[in-house]
Amino acid sequence: MTDQYLPILIIIIVATATAGLILVLNALLGPKAKHRQDFPSKFTPFECGSDLLQDNQKRISIRFYLLALLFVLFDLEGILLYPWAVVGRTLGTIAYIEIFIFLFLLLVALFWAYRRKALDWR
Repeated sequence: MTDQYLPILIIIIVATATAGLILVLNALLGPKAKHRQDFPSKFTPFECGSDLLQDNQKRISIRFYLLALLFVLFDLEGILLYPWAVVGRTLGTIAYIEIFIFLFLLLVALFWAYRRKALDWR
């Protein structure tokens, strides 16, 4: 039983050691605070190498958030189809029925979003 979890434990240890090593090396070799005071521009936000051109308090339409949420939702549901497609033949008839129910509900949700004009960008 423990032989199954040994590779996972090794990966966790290696990942933790790598993150710790990066933090230690950054503290030892990285720029010190006294050098940062010589360059006040280091404390300003970086935006593609230029100064801010607009006020960052601009209102954004709720439609953008709805569209982004729908994109993430449908993207994740599409990603969930890949593992099923890999083992779909070995799962049998019940798995095909379940995936068609899943796809049907996905299409119903897409049709609902289209009817509510959630996909229209204005």
